[in-house]
Amino acid sequence: MSTPAARAEVLRAQLDEHNHRYYVLDDPSISDAEYDALFLELQRLEAAHPELLTPDSPTQRVGGAPLREFAEVRHRLPMQSLRKCNDEDELRDFDRRVRETLAIPEVAYTGEPKLDGLAVSLIYEQGRLTRGATRGDGETGEDITENLRTIRSIPLQLRGAVPPLLEVRGEVYLPWEGFRRMVDEATARSEKVPVNPRNAAAGSLRQLDPRITAQRPLAFTAYAVGYSEGWQAPRLHSEVLEQLRVWGFPVSRLVERVIGVDGCLRYFEQLGARRAQLGFDIDGVVFKLDDLAGREELGSVTREPRWACAYKFAAEEAETVLEKVEFQVGRTGALTPVARLKPVFVGGATVSNATLHNMDEVERKDVRVGDTVIVRRAGDVIPEVLAVRLPDETARLAHEARPRIELVPACPVCGGKVERVEGEVIARCTNGLSCRAQLHGALIHFVGRKAMDIEGLGEKLLAQLIDTGRVASAADIYTLTAEELAGLERMGEKSAANVVEAIAHSKQSSFQRFLFALGCPQIGETTARDLARHFGTLEALYAAAERDADHAEKLRQIRAAREEQERALGKAIRRSEDERAPAYPELQAVPDVGPTVAAHVVHFFCEPRNRAVIAALVAAGIEWPAPKAAAQGVLSGKTVVITGTLPGGVSREQATALIEAQGGKVSGSVSKNTDFLLAGEAAGSKLAKAEKLGVPVLDWAALQTLLAGEG
Repeated sequence: MSTPAARAEVLRAQLDEHNHRYYVLDDPSISDAEYDALFLELQRLEAAHPELLTPDSPTQRVGGAPLREFAEVRHRLPMQSLRKCNDEDELRDFDRRVRETLAIPEVAYTGEPKLDGLAVSLIYEQGRLTRGATRGDGETGEDITENLRTIRSIPLQLRGAVPPLLEVRGEVYLPWEGFRRMVDEATARSEKVPVNPRNAAAGSLRQLDPRITAQRPLAFTAYAVGYSEGWQAPRLHSEVLEQLRVWGFPVSRLVERVIGVDGCLRYFEQLGARRAQLGFDIDGVVFKLDDLAGREELGSVTREPRWACAYKFAAEEAETVLEKVEFQVGRTGALTPVARLKPVFVGGATVSNATLHNMDEVERKDVRVGDTVIVRRAGDVIPEVLAVRLPDETARLAHEARPRIELVPACPVCGGKVERVEGEVIARCTNGLSCRAQLHGALIHFVGRKAMDIEGLGEKLLAQLIDTGRVASAADIYTLTAEELAGLERMGEKSAANVVEAIAHSKQSSFQRFLFALGCPQIGETTARDLARHFGTLEALYAAAERDADHAEKLRQIRAAREEQERALGKAIRRSEDERAPAYPELQAVPDVGPTVAAHVVHFFCEPRNRAVIAALVAAGIEWPAPKAAAQGVLSGKTVVITGTLPGGVSREQATALIEAQGGKVSGSVSKNTDFLLAGEAAGSKLAKAEKLGVPVLDWAALQTLLAGEG
């Protein structure tokens, strides 16, 4: 007779094998009832003998105790977004750029279905799942390990020979059958029905209680290897996908290797024809260069790889009637025209509201109340009014008889003056934070999860605090007490204490989060991060904004003087060197900050009211770690470009870390300002350009020698 330990080991092996056959091989060998019987036997055995329980046991997918919050994690390699190709011309242009850069006549790509779910990162150490995270902003995500462990198609323990450290990336999604089941169950319980499979999957993954996630029929498909140690990648991406299958990951069987742009178009058309029969949502196709060395050569631009693109299917459309138009006021005062529609089912959801974007779009489309309009779920998510439907002369005459939609002269919320700055498409309420809608929006943004992350301080509570006059700026939040909060509607003593605790907790922040929370127009998460990295301190950012404001004013005076001369002479005058320089040189030195963003930053951080609020926030105790001093070493002040495949499985990220540890900076392109090119195998065009410019070229051994010489 076998011992309990031996039987538990056999059961775990059998269940893992059946999971592999079901999710990876798509070839189940037992029924669901038989699987459930084995699972129940193991569950009872582990309950009777707790010492037999292992972290990778199939029974551990049921979910553990609820979490208080998700921890933030940083991805070792950024999870980049993909450039979008909106039509055949853009796809052909993408292929042309790839071929020209690689100097080859034809390119092999992998065509992969673009699953409409959520990208996640899985970390395996010695073959065991140790961490799972959301994509987040691409650089940092949330630790949702316990939730991901509940998904049966994600292996807890890998099969065969595996690297010591492996990151696998893929998509979590909800198949249609599971979504329909969730809708039926929610309807039966009179609960809110999920809008679509993607939203349902997102909500399931972000449950603080993993036991709830375990009840959701989520699926996972792997599509790439991210960071790894001790693993030599094969030559082709298609071979990487095969290796993922060997390790036990489900990989889409719809993936194909195609040749050239015509092969891409054929694949796109064929997959589109099968879309309705797949059993899950896809919103397009991803085409990736198959050759991994070629990917290194192409590199990335503005957080997008040059070697891949997403070619999306046309969004779903439907006809309905435009019943009225209202204007919503955002946190920056922007007025957005919103169409109120006769409800219509489109793209898997009932739509009664749709965006009209701005008044330029309203005028261009010439939509009028009472028109029959075409509604599209842009990107299968955001409904928009696409066009007016005028099938015949009768419809056209009825349309012409209706009044045009006009921009409101006063803010619909506060009555403040509405202005539309020349050259901008957005009309704004000029009342600033004196406008209740702007104040409410600004505070919702400030307390948000990606900003100051003050849990419990929601929209309704903020509305009460604004209406009572207790909160007139973000700084007022930090003066709230539990006693006064407890006296508000739907706020007991415990809830009030929790909010005050969350407010206190938010004081320990980061410079990046703080900048994002302030809500300066044009500063999103990425720009906030770039500004924080570039300037390091609030004082440095203030000083740069002030210097750039002075510089921009001098340029304005120079430009005005030139224009006055032109009017006097009656002819154009060549612009001076000063006038051709960047208007905001210090801010425009920050990656991806152009003149428009720089102008908003200068205005925001030089405005006295904003300065006063920021000073009050800092005085309230908000702080963040001081910036780390730049490393000093043999490469201090030097710029290095890396190209090719480095020996011994050394990754580009490891080489970058080594260079930065010695004070160097790693750039993505070779120029006259490059000090060294670190070249591995298959170095390509960067090596040729470096040699042409006379840039010193180092191999891995030469770099080691250089570092050791003054280490």
